[in-house]
Amino acid sequence: MSDIQGGQSATPPTAPRPSSGAGTATGTASGTTGSGQADATRGYVPRPAPGYDDVQYQSQGPSGFAVGMTLVAAVLMMVGGVLDFFSGIAALIRGQFFVVLPNYAFSVSVTGWGWIHLITGVVVFLTGAALLTDHLWARVVGVVVAALSAVMNFVMMPYYPVWAFVVIALDILIIAALCAPRRH
Repeated sequence: MSDIQGGQSATPPTAPRPSSGAGTATGTASGTTGSGQADATRGYVPRPAPGYDDVQYQSQGPSGFAVGMTLVAAVLMMVGGVLDFFSGIAALIRGQFFVVLPNYAFSVSVTGWGWIHLITGVVVFLTGAALLTDHLWARVVGVVVAALSAVMNFVMMPYYPVWAFVVIALDILIIAALCAPRRH
């Protein structure tokens, strides 16, 4: 018997065909027709792409706790800004509303404190509104503004001590909320 029977080679169909290797690494045809069918009969399995097993299904956004704390800080800052604004208005309209202690280290007139509270009330409110966007710059500005508000209310303690103490405590809570970790 000869090696050629009926015009076909005597090698079995499952034997690998010699190729130049031009397309075997990526799983494409090597340039001959019917290569896809020959690969299927040989049991060809394509290699996974690099990094295929390295896929992590981790949330990329901030945690729910961090978003909630930012929202609480934003609302507290907006409410505090409105209250500072109205206390500034009260100091400007009727300065006798606030009791001034004699011999205090910081001697600023009630009208001066009124303007300071009016301006900082607007700034604190706008910062709280910006925190609703949940941007990094808004959180940084929020921490700075809350720290300045705490210092300002510390200086205002002789004029109305209970309210100043409450605002300082809220400012510390706001700073802690804005500095909370953002990821899970």
